[in-house]
Amino acid sequence: MKSIFFLLLSLVGSCGNTAEEALATNSELVTAQTTASADAGKARHFAGAFSNGMKGDSIFFDISADGKKLENLTFKGYWRCSGKLEQTTVGPDGDYAIKDGKVNDHITEPPGGGSTAWRFDLEANLQGSKASGTFRMNINNLGCDTYKLTWTAVAK
Repeated sequence: MKSIFFLLLSLVGSCGNTAEEALATNSELVTAQTTASADAGKARHFAGAFSNGMKGDSIFFDISADGKKLENLTFKGYWRCSGKLEQTTVGPDGDYAIKDGKVNDHITEPPGGGSTAWRFDLEANLQGSKASGTFRMNINNLGCDTYKLTWTAVAK
């Protein structure tokens, strides 16, 4: 047992670290791991822009803490309604299911549809703190449409 202790002591000494330095390094490592674990359990907010929309158009959404839902989707920008360009800030009340880091779904409001129902189509590829995809919002009977927009977003 004493030989193992002296072997370990000599290894620590040969590294040029004192016991206090080794303890401090270990403490920093534990703190970094704890912080990373805590962030993994939090909801994340994303903000992004469109590459083919009007300048300043943006998209916002949250990823639930468990990573299973994309929620609070908000489009802020311009769309065409009956041939006129209008600015709006809107999003669906519902959420999108995330499967294997991806979303490919739509939300219709009201859920039963109808000629004046809003439709929010979303495709998303979520990779850590970055995301990308397409978005389209329209109301068929009123002639309102963003058309298919391509976006990228980052977690804030």
